[in-house]
Amino acid sequence: MDSGTDGGSGLLGEGTDGVLEHAVLQIVPGREDDFEAALVGALPVVAGSPGCRRARVARCMETPGRYLLLIEWESREAHTEGFRSSPAYEEWRGLVHHFWDPRPTVEHFTVVARA
Repeated sequence: MDSGTDGGSGLLGEGTDGVLEHAVLQIVPGREDDFEAALVGALPVVAGSPGCRRARVARCMETPGRYLLLIEWESREAHTEGFRSSPAYEEWRGLVHHFWDPRPTVEHFTVVARA
């Protein structure tokens, strides 16, 4: 599927569409506050990585301890080859990976429609 360009603003920002990384994080019960505090240092590590356009984490309103990680990358390879093989990934991992159980499934999406 061709991600193409739309030349305007949209869900992923201006210009060419990138890749949206998605992971649902289930945090160990009772560790939610610690996880959120760790994000203060962890998200800038990801956001400062080459190819990262934006990183955010949202807390689920219906399910305690569930969070949604959304990271916008210029390309899938910026995440899978660039970030994951970098010292920044090791830092990210050390800051937050111990908070989730089970290990989340990470998937990558491309925009097919926008409004």
